[in-house]
Amino acid sequence: MSSSIKRDTDYDILIIGGGMVGASLAAALSNQPLRIGIIESTPLTAKTQPSYDDRVIALSYGSHRILKSIGVWNELQHDACPIDHIHVSDRGHCGFTHLSAKDESVDALGYVVPGRSIGQTLHAHIDKQSNIDFICPAHWTALESDSNQVTLTVTKPKTLTTRLLVAADGGQSAIRKKLGIQTKTSNYQQSAIITNVTPELPHQNRAFERFTETGPLAILPMTENRCSVVWTARTDQQQEILDLDDETFLKRLQERFGYRLGRLTKAGSRFAYPLKLIQALEQVRPRVAIIGNAAHSLHPLAGQGFNLGLRDVAALAETIADATQKGDDPGDINTLKQYAEARKQDHRNVLTATDTLVRLFTQPSIPVAIARNKVLTLLDLLPPAKHLLARHAMGIAGRQSRLTRGLSL
Repeated sequence: MSSSIKRDTDYDILIIGGGMVGASLAAALSNQPLRIGIIESTPLTAKTQPSYDDRVIALSYGSHRILKSIGVWNELQHDACPIDHIHVSDRGHCGFTHLSAKDESVDALGYVVPGRSIGQTLHAHIDKQSNIDFICPAHWTALESDSNQVTLTVTKPKTLTTRLLVAADGGQSAIRKKLGIQTKTSNYQQSAIITNVTPELPHQNRAFERFTETGPLAILPMTENRCSVVWTARTDQQQEILDLDDETFLKRLQERFGYRLGRLTKAGSRFAYPLKLIQALEQVRPRVAIIGNAAHSLHPLAGQGFNLGLRDVAALAETIADATQKGDDPGDINTLKQYAEARKQDHRNVLTATDTLVRLFTQPSIPVAIARNKVLTLLDLLPPAKHLLARHAMGIAGRQSRLTRGLSL
């Protein structure tokens, strides 16, 4: 941090939530002349060895470029499995489409990376920065704001002031609730069952998105020929599936997925979480910005959640950096409105598309099933349409921030 910069507050940017989204924002701003604080309530765990049951994140091609621009991709790529092909199908019907990295002239459509690796790499990067304080474990107990700053009381106790407060504290954001920001919520009456499996045949870096009558089933390639499974089931089926022994579970999964990868020979531990759409009706307030799951929690269809949050990070970092370089206040509402405007269309497109596809592909009506399979087939036969679909899946459609384009701030 430059000692020549006048500080009227403890921090220029104070981030609530040190998970992947909050840590990514801090890392993206680490080379700016700003003092940054991160408040995280959960103690950081010691580094753990990779395990069969690693939970993974499907990073889009655009997200990979953001992380590369931030300066952390070189450390991550060793644990990353590229996605070379994506096969989309509708169970029990003949319609399908497929996307190819070669057709899009990219090295990979995306990458599957353990969440553990992303978190550890981001925190290691932050630890090296003299202008970032990681305040952990700690949680805030009171919040006040005026035209000049936000004042936050955190445990120990301690009072901190900041020009801009960023809420990156997840789908149940306490900051969002404290500010009285309303949300649009839709309960899908579904649960995502997560596990890893090993197929008999090499996955060849192929990802599968298979729509079923209870919701989408995603099979994602991992290192060591493992595959990550995201099985969407009705809420009333959740416990039954979790209670199955491994042999019966693999048999049930095989019935839903088929034999494109041969027999499924091994299953890891399983856990589940309920699926809801949560959309904050405001993303900014004077001196406050809301990003990631705190602003939008969505169905895991096509793995858009973290990728959408990372695009929030890229856009907010660019807005803050531009304001800082012009000598403007990063917490000023006019500055923050620029960020909100930049993100509006992407939020609308992803949330609308995800919600529509979930409802469309769980509709049992025969005429609807025929229509959606015709659409899948036409997509596969029309290169321009498939190219547009691929760009959306890769997170590079529409307006892109500098970090998404692979440029520095």
